[in-house]
Amino acid sequence: MLRPTLPAAERLPWLMRDPEGFKPQPYEQLAGVYQRHGRDADARTVLVAKQRSLRPTLASPARLWSLLQDAAVGYGYRPLRAVWLLLCLLAAGSALFGTWHPEPVGGGPYPRFQPVIYTLDLLLPLVDLGQERAYEPSGAMQWVGIVLIGTGWLLATTVAAGAGRVLRRT
Repeated sequence: MLRPTLPAAERLPWLMRDPEGFKPQPYEQLAGVYQRHGRDADARTVLVAKQRSLRPTLASPARLWSLLQDAAVGYGYRPLRAVWLLLCLLAAGSALFGTWHPEPVGGGPYPRFQPVIYTLDLLLPLVDLGQERAYEPSGAMQWVGIVLIGTGWLLATTVAAGAGRVLRRT
């Protein structure tokens, strides 16, 4: 029986020495041992290493997607990264929209434009803070808005999935 006395970082080089190349089963088995012994951080480290070892076997577009997943959220095993990315996007979007205000849409009274609330309105799906409906960016800032909406959907979904995983464990 394998006892998890060694941290994952010391066992991973052993898995990478397989002369037949990458095989997912040893990674999954080691992660399972760590999970059964309550060492979730080591289990996540092994599962991330499994995904990284799989990357060279993928086609170029899938390899690029793998790199993005690794950097952004650690393949879903590091969802807190998504929170930090959302906060960075909130700061960047607020600064940009604070400098280049979007134009009011339609007629009638408008809520006072607030760059932070506007950026939050773009980033957080299913949340309506009233700014996105009242103002519309133009030119290059329209593309900034589109990027914020798309990345907001991806990152917010990742945060929600990560929170669900944490709540399911407790």
